[in-house]
Amino acid sequence: MENHSTDDIQRLQEKLNRTDRELALLYEISSAMRTTLDLNRILYIILTGVTSHTGLGFNRAVLFLVNHKERCLEPKMAIGPESGEHAQKIWEYISQSNQHLDDLIKEDKVAQNINLSTLFKSIKDLKVPLGEHNKNLLACAYNDGIHRHISEDQIGQYADDILLQIFKTNELIIMPLKAKNKVNGLIIADNLFTKKNITHEDLKIFSMLANQAGLAIENSQLYELVMHRSHTDSITNLWNHGFFQNQLSKETEDPQKLNHPISLIIMDIDNFKKVNDLYGHQYGDLILREMGTIIKESSRENDYACRYGGEEFSMILSQTNKEQGYGIAERIRQKIEKHHFSTIPANHHHDLKVTVSIGLATFPDDAKTNEDLIAMADKAMYIAKFSGKNQTCLAQ
Repeated sequence: MENHSTDDIQRLQEKLNRTDRELALLYEISSAMRTTLDLNRILYIILTGVTSHTGLGFNRAVLFLVNHKERCLEPKMAIGPESGEHAQKIWEYISQSNQHLDDLIKEDKVAQNINLSTLFKSIKDLKVPLGEHNKNLLACAYNDGIHRHISEDQIGQYADDILLQIFKTNELIIMPLKAKNKVNGLIIADNLFTKKNITHEDLKIFSMLANQAGLAIENSQLYELVMHRSHTDSITNLWNHGFFQNQLSKETEDPQKLNHPISLIIMDIDNFKKVNDLYGHQYGDLILREMGTIIKESSRENDYACRYGGEEFSMILSQTNKEQGYGIAERIRQKIEKHHFSTIPANHHHDLKVTVSIGLATFPDDAKTNEDLIAMADKAMYIAKFSGKNQTCLAQ
């Protein structure tokens, strides 16, 4: 009886110690998530908490977020080694250097690892449509709002699933991320290299972490929405003048970008006063909106299309030299010249073509500061205007 009592006490002590570690882990990860509203950093903290030795300790993890516009789940970030040998090297390094969660989630680590892993590259194109009719693992976990643990005995039943066609594993957990009872994402995690079984205790602590993660993601998305609206022009839906000034300063002052040219386009709608006089300011706004759509559709992923003010627009072309910038400017100018503006009333028969005059300057060739770059592009634009309009002029 005495031995049985001692065993009970020992088991209770072990349970208390485990609970203490779990609470400490949740507190540490939750505290880290509260330090930022940047979505990529939050996602990195979450996945580091799932995979690190000081966290849940899973070998690999992929995080999907809901894309409400396209009504699908899409992968946003992944953390995991490329092979068992790679995993062993990582774990040995972390163990020997005695790194804690704070060390693993430093900002430079986020920049180094975001979307660069082989795991993410293998799964980045997997967009999973949502809807009651979709019966794949990810869609079912989203629709049901409860985690799915696919054990080693069950994994063979799902060999044809869209996820397991890419994410090869012997056992996995799919954990929904929730905010206010709505699923806003999923995490897929496994132990491909260690072959460690996923236990009930793993699921319990993972669920608690997921609840914190879902709220952190929602807060970040709401913050990004508010920030986007505050930096967006209401008529054209392009970035506004304040964002333009701020972003151009970042581009020209970032040490990592000093060896890459930055081209700046400033364009002005020709004869816009005549447009307003003929059709009224209401139609002038409609033309500005349509112009904004053309410019946005013509920009590349790393470009910034902005409404500079009035009938003027600007584009910051990252890592773009003068020759490349001129090609982009000319394509936009010609596209606008050929475009039929549907907003112009059909009952007006005035022969009015909507065209733009464009000025282009390149950093650091034409200017050493963002203020001088703007001045040079603006001057080139006025030369284009006074030289006959509907043309692109380079800064001299």
